[in-house]
Amino acid sequence: MDKYIQINPADNLVVAIEGLSAGSSIEVAGKLIRLVSDVPAGHKIALQALEPGEHIIKYGFPIGHAITPIPEGGWINEKNIKTNLEGLLDYTYTPQPIPAPDEKGTYTFNGYKRKNGEVGIRNEIWIVPTVGCVNGIVNQLAEKLRAETQCMGVDAIVSYPHNYGCSQLGEDHENTRKILRDLVLHPNAGAVLVVGLGCENNQPDDFREFLGEYDTERIRFMVTQKVEDEIETGMQILRDLYDLASGDTRSEVPVSELRVGLKCGGSDGFSGITANPLLGVFSDFLVAQGGTTVLTEVPEMFGAETLLMNRCETPELFDKTVHLVNDFKAYFIANNQPVYENPSPGNKAGGISTLEEKSLGCTQKSGRSAVKDVLMYGDRLCTKGLNLLSAPGNDLVASTALASAGCHIVLFTTGRGTPFGTFVPTMKISTNTPLSKNKPGWIDFNAGSLLEGESMAELAARFIQFVLDTAGGRLTNNEQRNYREIAIFKKGVTL
Repeated sequence: MDKYIQINPADNLVVAIEGLSAGSSIEVAGKLIRLVSDVPAGHKIALQALEPGEHIIKYGFPIGHAITPIPEGGWINEKNIKTNLEGLLDYTYTPQPIPAPDEKGTYTFNGYKRKNGEVGIRNEIWIVPTVGCVNGIVNQLAEKLRAETQCMGVDAIVSYPHNYGCSQLGEDHENTRKILRDLVLHPNAGAVLVVGLGCENNQPDDFREFLGEYDTERIRFMVTQKVEDEIETGMQILRDLYDLASGDTRSEVPVSELRVGLKCGGSDGFSGITANPLLGVFSDFLVAQGGTTVLTEVPEMFGAETLLMNRCETPELFDKTVHLVNDFKAYFIANNQPVYENPSPGNKAGGISTLEEKSLGCTQKSGRSAVKDVLMYGDRLCTKGLNLLSAPGNDLVASTALASAGCHIVLFTTGRGTPFGTFVPTMKISTNTPLSKNKPGWIDFNAGSLLEGESMAELAARFIQFVLDTAGGRLTNNEQRNYREIAIFKKGVTL
């Protein structure tokens, strides 16, 4: 196995594949580079002496500039590099050629066809509170129905508590309503009980109207202030819903019906080399088959946003993407926060030093396809192909937003590991093999084999089948351990 990788010939650095010691040497393009310090796996090694102010190049693009002299063979990290990013930017639409899509095949998966024509990849019963005041009730109802039925005939019985639905104003209140609406209408649920209190801002009757057209047989409401015994009444409704949902069966569905969210978190220096490019290949594959992928984490587009803007199919989509990016920057500025405060401590420990570096790796999850639509937070998918979605980088909030947009599954790459899951299957793809071996209860698929000689074509073929098997019923680790939750984006005041 090689000791390093140079991602782009224009790079003035390489990434250590394994931990390397001071005094050891690597040969790059016929030149012997002697390391002047220890360099951890996933971190960067300078191929030439760099003076303060000089650009540091990775992925063929600047990821910042040196702020101290860095010797040839030196360790490049957050202590000697600084971002080049600052303030709001003006952008010019410079559309780039989009590679021809792969051939369309006859790929299918076994899913659940819903009455409204949508398809789900799970058949679960969900209990959703309109307000945090009834969290204890929805949890108890889910526990009692699981004990009574053992979940026979359905994939899971889950409650989704949250802290909101009251004491919110303006956009925060609307965000809560939108996310809860999207949750209730999601096709991965075979039946839903919506539980309200009765006096909350998110009034159950208004929320019912907010849903629009829905299957009144499969989506039921209970207002706890209006019933004598909320547990008894809730269980009566849930038994009826269980009888309906437990009769549903899977059938063959074309892969063009699949909608997949793309997310990364706890990244490391290998994220942009292994797992994120793998998701990019998968995204291009699914789009070529007529399916849908969604990229979010807007703050982690900063520094690589023009790569996405210039893949927009129309000038109108370009304008939407500019607003997507600049509106998020304006949000930080309005709250007196630094726009480019990233990466996290875990990212830095894993080998990512600036936001540009993280963003250039992060956006690789979108592959090379054209951007077909841009969604605001809480919007639902209406266009097949690659979509961009407004949401922050926070893992729980962004994954919830992807699921709320209508994604059946979230593909989540990580170099550090995380156990969480949102309300759809949340598949963890490791960037390196040691993480996969150390956390088999968290990691579903290992992309680290790319560093060990497996080709991208071989890895992608295995991964595509793995995702289709998961869509057809194979449980992710977060599902097996019942790690499921939602998190709603909050911008403003809580009363």
